[in-house]
Amino acid sequence: MIENHAKRISLTDLSRQYQSIKADIDEAIAHVFHRGDFILGEEVTQFEKEFAMYCGVQCAIGVDTGLSALELGMRALGIGEGDEVITPVNSFIASSSAISFTGATPVFVDMDPTTYNIDVDQAKHKINPRTKAIMPVHLYGQPAEMDKIIELSQEHGLWVIEDACQAHGARYKGRQVGSIGHVAAFSFYPSKNLGGYGDGGAIVTNDATVAAKVRTMRNYGQQRKYNHVTLAWNRRLDTIQAAILRVKLRYLDEWNERRRKLASRYHQLLEGINVVRPISLSQCEHVYHLYVVQSDDRDHLRTALAEHGIETGIHYPVCIHLQPAYAYLGYRKGDFPMSEYCADRIISLPMFPELMEEELEYVVACIKTFANG
Repeated sequence: MIENHAKRISLTDLSRQYQSIKADIDEAIAHVFHRGDFILGEEVTQFEKEFAMYCGVQCAIGVDTGLSALELGMRALGIGEGDEVITPVNSFIASSSAISFTGATPVFVDMDPTTYNIDVDQAKHKINPRTKAIMPVHLYGQPAEMDKIIELSQEHGLWVIEDACQAHGARYKGRQVGSIGHVAAFSFYPSKNLGGYGDGGAIVTNDATVAAKVRTMRNYGQQRKYNHVTLAWNRRLDTIQAAILRVKLRYLDEWNERRRKLASRYHQLLEGINVVRPISLSQCEHVYHLYVVQSDDRDHLRTALAEHGIETGIHYPVCIHLQPAYAYLGYRKGDFPMSEYCADRIISLPMFPELMEEELEYVVACIKTFANG
C-alpha cells in the first residue's frame, strides 16, 4: 500500500513559480502602475523586441491570445473565404477555429503515432487548388517535422503557419520553433511554458509586411489614431502581461531544461510499467509543455491517481472533427483512426519546472501500484 502524499500534486502549480520570482514580478507590475501606460505601453514594445530576438526572427507582435495570433497571421497572409488550410485533427480547437474565423476551411489530417504531430505524408494527399496553407501544431512541446513540411510547402506554393502555442523555446535541428515557417503563433496562457497572469499571445515572422498588417489589425485597424484602414479588432497584449512576460522570458531556457530533466526521470521510472511513454526525436529539443502517456485503462488510472491526491489531464479527449462545432463538415468517427485511438488512451501527468523529484517518484509509484493490480 502507498500512503497518500501529504500535499495534493497538481498537474501544474503556478503559485510555486510566482514565489520563486516574486520580487522581480512585483517590481515589473509596479513599474507599469507607476508609468500608467496600460495599453500598448513601453513594456509591450520591449517584450516584442526581446521575444523576436529569442525566437530568432525579425518581428514579434503582441496580441491578446494565441487564437488571435493564428487568425490575424493568416489574415495578413491573405487567407480567407474559399481557401483551405491543412491542420492536424488532434489539437485544441483554437487551431481550427482560427482557420474558420478567416472564412477558410480547416482540412484535417491524422497524427503520426510516434510524435503525436501531423502526419506529413497524409497531408500530401489533402492538397488541392484551394489549399493555401499548412498549419502544423508543435503538440505537447515537440516540434513537427518541419523539413518535410517546408519541402511540401515549396513544392505546392503553400504558406506555413506554425502553431507554437505549446512549444516556447523548442528547437528543430537547432532552430527555434516559430522561425521556420512564414508566420508562427504563441499563446501566453498562464500554464504555458512561457505564461502570463492572464491571456496573451504573439505572432512572430520575418515578413515586415505581414507584421505591419497585424499591428494594424490588432489595434482597431488603425495605422494612426482614428485612421481605420480595416474593420476594428481589439486584439492587443496588455502592458501588464508584457511586463510579466519580460521577467519570465529570462528564465524560460532554465525552466525548459528542468522540464526535460523531469521528463527523463519519468521515462526512466516508468520503464517496464504498462504505459506508453512519449518519444523525443533526436533532431528535436522537446520542451515538455505536457508529459503525456498512454494507458489501456486510462479512466480508471485517472481515478486511482486522484484518490492519491494526484491531478492529471487529458489533452484532448475528443478530436476536433467530432466536436459539435464542426459537425457541418461531415466527418465521422473512424475518419482519423490513430487520433481517435489515442484520444481514448492519453493522460497528462504532473509536469512543471517546480515539481519536486519526490513528488514525481510518488506519481510513478501510484501508477505502478495501479498497473500491478
